[in-house]
Amino acid sequence: MSLTFDEYGRPFVIIKDQGEKSRLRGVEAHKANILAARTVSNILKSSLGPRGMDKMLVSPDGDVTISNDGATILEQMEVEHPIARLLVELSRSQDDEIGDGTTGVVVLAGALLHQAEELLDRGIHPIRIADGYEAACNIAVEHLREIADTVDFSSDNMEPLVRTARTTLNSKIINRCREQMADICVKAVMAVANIERKDVNFDLIKVDGKVGGKLEDTVLVSGIVVDKEFSHPQMPKEVNDAKICILTCPFEPPKPKTKHKVDITNAEEYNLLYETEQAYFGSMIKQVADSGANLVICQWGFDDEANHLLYHNNLPAVRWVGGVEIELIAIATGGRIVPRFSELDASKLGKAGRVREVSFGTTKDRVLVIEDCVNSKSVTIFVRGGNQMIVDEAKRAIHDALCVTRNLIKDNRVVYGGGSAEIACALKVSAAADSVPTVEQFAMRAFADALDEVPLALAENSGLHPIDTLTKVKTEQLASGNPHLGIDCLSLATMDMKNQNVFETLIGKVEQFRLAVQVVKMILKIDDVIQPSQYD
Repeated sequence: MSLTFDEYGRPFVIIKDQGEKSRLRGVEAHKANILAARTVSNILKSSLGPRGMDKMLVSPDGDVTISNDGATILEQMEVEHPIARLLVELSRSQDDEIGDGTTGVVVLAGALLHQAEELLDRGIHPIRIADGYEAACNIAVEHLREIADTVDFSSDNMEPLVRTARTTLNSKIINRCREQMADICVKAVMAVANIERKDVNFDLIKVDGKVGGKLEDTVLVSGIVVDKEFSHPQMPKEVNDAKICILTCPFEPPKPKTKHKVDITNAEEYNLLYETEQAYFGSMIKQVADSGANLVICQWGFDDEANHLLYHNNLPAVRWVGGVEIELIAIATGGRIVPRFSELDASKLGKAGRVREVSFGTTKDRVLVIEDCVNSKSVTIFVRGGNQMIVDEAKRAIHDALCVTRNLIKDNRVVYGGGSAEIACALKVSAAADSVPTVEQFAMRAFADALDEVPLALAENSGLHPIDTLTKVKTEQLASGNPHLGIDCLSLATMDMKNQNVFETLIGKVEQFRLAVQVVKMILKIDDVIQPSQYD
């Protein structure tokens, strides 16, 4: 703005500049968008594969998270650029739909954008690039289906599922326990799976954790683990043949919703108030006992008097149980959630073979374990670890393994990892591009080059020479016609990923290709970026 001064030297405004909007158009807009997206992609590239590096994320509060899971890293990064946020959403979509491959999908999208930038410099229109990418993606997906193998499994033969889950855990911080963790994840999924419908209800699988012990202490519980203890220290620590009353109403006298005041001026009035309260508590305890319950689980708190009466009436109780856990307990035990004491009856009680309080660790932490439930499909994976970061990372790794196992139950076809699927598809797309007479052939070759970025990153993160290693694998695939050859990240002296038991689900890889292309097409179609002025 311009200033002028009066005769006393005081400034005042004579004109206000109309702040122009910051605006990028055409190729400049495309390149700015691509730069933002590639910046995010390059951050994750070093975390790809079993030898990928971890990232340390420090929150504004000083909380530290160490992970190499792409979805977790992007979720906790403070990304401001709108195009970069698209890649965050891309990773989240892959995590929601598939549960694994969240790093690979972002690396692939970044590679596609890098190739698109070179095509833009050569004067190819963004729409022709997007069309070429779409055509190449269809060819690659069709080739994936051709080279996929079918794995046969059953409730008696779960080894194929375990091998696939083990592959998922190879790149995680808990890979030293991958055999045990993979076995736990597969058993948890099979416990709740409907094989005939090829459906898995994840709501029946609870993943809980507690600091203390070591990763090897992680167990699968056929039931529910609740991070609570009995409300009175002298209540029994174990209840057999439990009939559970599940309440969402507090063990407290009713409170008026309006302002109220009680004046007590003599002992008779005090005694009357005390007797009224005792009668109210006695009525609640009687209704619970008359229903036949021998265990009370309540979402809300207990008055001290109610807790004392529960103990004296031999009714073990648990208070302040969360709403999600209440629902899980109701599903597992076949009980009904009761909102009022007057609605209690024997038909609404949940049943469990045993409910016990377990203490562990030097600090005597306690949890409640509900086992042998009527609906035995509900299971809990109880994770242990030396500190909270290990427990959190173990939970994330277990989530990925659970999702991969679920995907294999939905579609039991697999492709092989180590970049072998990407290399095979790149060779197929390059060959197909030679028969395309239009300008889209350049975009198809660019798609093939972008697929090479995944094995290149795997080789680089494993300490190998990227270009030499990729060239060797490509040559071997062309010479032998074996699409299972990939990057030997673990130095096992064989490039055949089938022999190394490195599996990826077909639907996960297909979704990865399709999501990456969809987001890249969206970015390429943005040719005008308008940012409001600072004066608006």
